[in-house]
Amino acid sequence: MNWKSKIITASLTATMLMGSLTTGALTAPVSAATAENAKLKVIWGVNMRTSPSSSASVVRMVGKGETITVLQKSGSAWYKVKDSSNRTGYISSSSKYTKAVSGSTTTSGSSSTSVTGSAAVEKVIAAGMKYWGTPYEFGASRNSTATFDCSSFVRQSFIDALGIKLPADSRQQGTYVKGKGTVQTDWKKLKRGDLMFFMSYKGTKASSYAGVNKSTARITHVGIYLGDGKILHTYSNAGGGVTTSDISGKHWEYRFLYGGSAL
Repeated sequence: MNWKSKIITASLTATMLMGSLTTGALTAPVSAATAENAKLKVIWGVNMRTSPSSSASVVRMVGKGETITVLQKSGSAWYKVKDSSNRTGYISSSSKYTKAVSGSTTTSGSSSTSVTGSAAVEKVIAAGMKYWGTPYEFGASRNSTATFDCSSFVRQSFIDALGIKLPADSRQQGTYVKGKGTVQTDWKKLKRGDLMFFMSYKGTKASSYAGVNKSTARITHVGIYLGDGKILHTYSNAGGGVTTSDISGKHWEYRFLYGGSAL
């Protein structure tokens, strides 16, 4: 993929990730009997794939807040869906990812704070996705967007999206997140938009990290959790600069120390 394609892809992804966060009351998960032509609101980022298989190629990530249409049920675990741009593909039918939409009223009352929080998260992710492919540079300037290291990328995403200036490096950012509230040491319990903190790379196998006291390990990397087992971050030019990576079964899972919200 050339640099122009990367920019176009990143821009489209960022736009789609923003979605529609204020319309559509959420009800119970859609049932198999009523799945066809149902409107679903995405409540947790989910991959749209080319076929009903977790090993199939990813068409795109459907962002939290987007509304999609179910075309048909596919087996016991998948929906064939159409997004707002009329692209079709398959997503998991797990209620973790979607809920049925009823009506089109604006969310209000006690739910408004939650929607506001979700909107802020989506703005941060969209701001980060805007820099897809930007080259990596260790110790990159905090006053430039020409290159990033991991913590300057995360910091710039929050500045662009919300005007929030996080601390300058990953260790200080980790302390900042701890100061905001409870953190999770199990990455599978993280929420979309949470920051993830990692120790130094020691190898690709889980055994390489056996015996490490993670409660005292030094933070060397940070990224933004997207949900669906993916992280948005930058760590090397060989890795593509600003990019997304799978966590499960990778060294990212073994290196993970803790994560939590910076909002």
